[in-house]
Amino acid sequence: MTGPLIAVALGCMLAGAVVDLGLGTSSAAVRSVPYLLGAAGSACLLAAGVHATLSSPVTIDITSLFGVGRSALRVDALSGSFLTLLFGISVAVSLCFASWAWSDVGRAHRRAVATGYLTLLASVAVIVCAADAFVFLFAWEALTVSFYLLTSAQRGDAERAGAAWATAGIGKLSGASLLLGFLLLAGRTHSFAIASWSAVGPGALHDAAWVLVVVGFCAKLGVVPFQVWIPVGYPAAPGPARAAMAGVAANVGVYGLWRFLAVLGRPPVWLVIVVLLAGGVTAFLGILFAGVQSRLSRVVAYSSVEHAGIILTAYGVALTGAAAGSRTLEVVGLVAASLQVVAHAVAKSAAFCSLGFVEAGAGTDDLDALRGVGRRLRWSGAAFGAAALALAGLPPTVGFVSEWFVLEALMQQFRLGGLALRLGLAGAGALVALTTGLAALAFIRVLGLTFLGRPAPGGTTAGDAGPLGRIGLVALVLGCLGLAAASPWEVRFLAEGLSPLVPRRATLRALKSPWVLQPVYHGFSILSPSWLWIALPVACAGVLGLAALASRGRFLRIRRVPAWHSATAGVAGPSSYTAFGFANPLRHVLANVLGAERTRRLRPPVSSDGRSGADGSASPRAAAPGVAHVESTTRVVEPVETYLYQSVWRVVSKLVDAARRLQSGSLNAYVAYMLGALVVALVVVAVLG
Repeated sequence: MTGPLIAVALGCMLAGAVVDLGLGTSSAAVRSVPYLLGAAGSACLLAAGVHATLSSPVTIDITSLFGVGRSALRVDALSGSFLTLLFGISVAVSLCFASWAWSDVGRAHRRAVATGYLTLLASVAVIVCAADAFVFLFAWEALTVSFYLLTSAQRGDAERAGAAWATAGIGKLSGASLLLGFLLLAGRTHSFAIASWSAVGPGALHDAAWVLVVVGFCAKLGVVPFQVWIPVGYPAAPGPARAAMAGVAANVGVYGLWRFLAVLGRPPVWLVIVVLLAGGVTAFLGILFAGVQSRLSRVVAYSSVEHAGIILTAYGVALTGAAAGSRTLEVVGLVAASLQVVAHAVAKSAAFCSLGFVEAGAGTDDLDALRGVGRRLRWSGAAFGAAALALAGLPPTVGFVSEWFVLEALMQQFRLGGLALRLGLAGAGALVALTTGLAALAFIRVLGLTFLGRPAPGGTTAGDAGPLGRIGLVALVLGCLGLAAASPWEVRFLAEGLSPLVPRRATLRALKSPWVLQPVYHGFSILSPSWLWIALPVACAGVLGLAALASRGRFLRIRRVPAWHSATAGVAGPSSYTAFGFANPLRHVLANVLGAERTRRLRPPVSSDGRSGADGSASPRAAAPGVAHVESTTRVVEPVETYLYQSVWRVVSKLVDAARRLQSGSLNAYVAYMLGALVVALVVVAVLG
């Protein structure tokens, strides 16, 4: 059953690409067909994933298709669990994409966007099911090509063109790292079958392979210092394509980390510490930069960096257990990381899908320009609200459950004997704890001041998501909220999916009772997300009831008082509190980390006729004539890009300039260089002889 379902799914995606390339984007119906075929193919892969997770592994021989040695797809419980998650989300994203493509308002419809999207889905399916190095790397490079197609869809903009090249460059770096690691393992075992590499014993080659696969998969996931492509690559993609990149495709990096933990086994201790600290730093920097962005697409993109760091930190707990020989701690890390993967994939897909409709309807993604957009686009606004609560890790969403598990896993350092591993867990735990607080600050800013704020005067928006888009958004919102209540069932399904790595019974120890969760260790702490869905609404209703009773009917009465000058409610125009102003304290307090650069200049007084006294430019604010203003500009600097990549680029540019000068030199000089080199070689040979 699994093999035919995968074949039908890949056939649907191929048919969709043919429709896109053959018929183009001339009509709304034609534009939507490839995405509907993508939804059908995703549904087939979802069914195949559920079947594979709950049944025995299946091997599909595809040697005749490639003709290069023995090639195969193998779908076991781990592959099945990832197929279930990723293509369950892909069904909803495809429906949103079909709705987005149907409308002409604000959409950038180009040939090959659907092809890039369908190539992405097919590549993800093949990567998750690949049984040998050739098939895996072939699909990995196809995924990089699909990323390039999607990020270059609006290539008329120079900024978007640069984003496409950055995305492709990091993708090639990721592929090169994996290729080298696979060649080392294949050379030692004389086999391209991934499962056979488990025979590689401890040693320098084993450690080198661990480093290369971690670098390769972390580059795709967006871990520091490889995260620079995400804040520019995701916003460059059109509409719901961002959801496919962040919520579906990026998680193949997670799958690779999980798979190679089963293949390579115990990692070196120093690598475990690096993974823990890299995850903590990635999470902290990601949410820190998300909190100060002025564009909504960049806020969500940097949030992806944050969640990549949290996932990697929890994976570091699993590596700690593997390095220390503690199977229980390994299970704790894997369960926490897997729950975080589910939460990130669902919430990020919901955020980017709703953002696609918001940006198309409003024509911008500037936070201050979008004020009150949730009141005008109710379906997209409600979906983004649920996603934002989950991304902030607030109860009763799935994000709260997963981040609770991660923090509980990081508190287990007292069970270890080695000081280095204990310090690594403690440092990562402190960074993740700080990250969770900043996440609430970042998304409260977006929800309170942008989606739920008072609409700006004259603000207009086009239509909201269509019927198919609403179905997709509702499905993703149910994932953000419903999976929290169904967390015990989710853990049971994860126990099946993680069975190739750790025993199923060990994972089920995360269930203290049928409806109560614990971090595998008995008696450490407990949580019942299902009960929260009952307790929190009842508590809210009780508080509202008591407030209404105590106020004697005055609770809902409107009171009008003089507003504070910078208040949110009651103040309009330039004196109102903005999303930029809300983030200013964070910019100032953490200016050294953010690398904030502030510039000030004095704007000349405005005359009574509306002209300034110096250069004739209009004053930035409506002000009384004759009053001067100080204009302050703050620019946040990306430290990794500025101090690492730009420094390297300057060195490379100088080398290229030197090589260019050599290219255009004198022929006589080149002959003299060759003669001199020949003389030196003859002298060296004579001396050595």
